[in-house]
Amino acid sequence: CPVTWPIGSGDEFAGVYDRLEGKVMLFHSSGSARGATKAIQTKLALDDPGLVDLVRPALLEQLREELEILDSVVDPLDMDQVRSQRQTPVWFGSGYNNFGVQQFLDRFLQLAQVPAPRRSVGGEVVDPLRREFTGFVFKLQANMDPRHRDRIAFVRVCSGRFDKDMQVLHARTGKTVRLSAPSKLFAQRRETIEVAYPGDIVGFINPGAFSIGDTLTTGSKFQFEGIPSFSPEFFNWIRNPNPSKQKSFRKGIEQLREEGAVQVLYSLSDFDQDPILAAVGQLQFEVVQSRLETEYGVEVSYEPLSYSVARWVAGGWPTAREMEGRLFNAMLVRDAADRPVLLCKNKWALDSLVEKFPKVDLLAIAPPVAFTDVKR
Repeated sequence: CPVTWPIGSGDEFAGVYDRLEGKVMLFHSSGSARGATKAIQTKLALDDPGLVDLVRPALLEQLREELEILDSVVDPLDMDQVRSQRQTPVWFGSGYNNFGVQQFLDRFLQLAQVPAPRRSVGGEVVDPLRREFTGFVFKLQANMDPRHRDRIAFVRVCSGRFDKDMQVLHARTGKTVRLSAPSKLFAQRRETIEVAYPGDIVGFINPGAFSIGDTLTTGSKFQFEGIPSFSPEFFNWIRNPNPSKQKSFRKGIEQLREEGAVQVLYSLSDFDQDPILAAVGQLQFEVVQSRLETEYGVEVSYEPLSYSVARWVAGGWPTAREMEGRLFNAMLVRDAADRPVLLCKNKWALDSLVEKFPKVDLLAIAPPVAFTDVKR
C-alpha cells in the first residue's frame, strides 16, 4: 500500500504526495553535496492554486490520474493487515538526494508497533513492563569499521531499563558480563548512549562472547525462544589452498557463521577437516567468498556436494550413532553446535530414511542449542 506516491521520476522527479496527509511535498535541491544535508521541501495541498507555478502541468495531471487509479484498486492502509503480514506500506523518495527520508522515519515512528511481550523457551511470557532488564541478541556483524576489525552484537531491549556499564547474566554461559560502550547505530553514524528502554536496539562490541539467540538479564536465569535455523538446500566444501592463511580462514568462517551469513557443517571423518558451507541459495556462497577475500585476505574455492536436503536428528548423537552404517544416499555430519545432521541426496532418499527409521524424528528446523544433548 503506497503511503507516498512520486511526482515524476528520474530527472523529472519533483516530489511526493502523502496519501495519509493529503499533502504534496515538493523537492528542491539544497545545492550542497549529494546526501550531505536534507533537501529543501515545500508542502502544499493538492488543490492549492499555487501548485501549478511549482510543478509542470503535465506532471500534476499524471499525478491526479495515478492517484485516482490507486484509490480504486489499492485498499487503504490497515495496520492490522500490516502486522498480520497481508499488507506492506511503501514510501517513495530519494536517498541519493536525502529527500523523503525524514518523512519516512517520522511516519515509521507513528505506525511502528509498541514493544510486545516475548516468550521464553519454558513458556514464560516476558512483559515489556517487567522491572528486570532483559535483552535478546538478534544480530552479529563483523568488520563494521574496517580500520578496527570490530564485531558488534545487536541487542533488543525486551523489558526493564538498560544503563551503561550495568552487569547482566549471560544465560547461555551462566557468566556475569558488564555491558560497556553501548552505542546506537544508524547508517554510518554511531553514538554512545547512556540508557535504553524496551524496543530500543543497542550495539555492543563483541569479543566473541555473544551468539545470535543469547539472552541477557538482571533477573533469574531463563532463555528466550531463539531464531530458528532452517534446512539448507545447497552444500559446498570450502577449501583454503594457502596454508599460511589458515588462521585467517578459520577466523573468517567462524565470524561469518556467527553472523548467520551461512551455516557451517563438519565431516565426522578425521581425514577431512575443511568445513562444509550450507545455504538456502547460491548467492550466500558468493557473498561468503567475497567477504573472505576482502575482509580477511583469504582466497577460497568450492567443491559442490551432491546433497539437497538436510535434517537434524531429534534424538541427538545416541540416536544418530544407531543409524550409522545403515544410511543410503545420505551422509551424517555435525553442525557448529555439535548436533547431528543428515544430508540426503534428494527428497526420495529422505523418504526412504523416514521409512527405515520410523521412530526417529528428522527435523527441518534445528532444535535449540541450550536444550540439545551435544555430547557424542
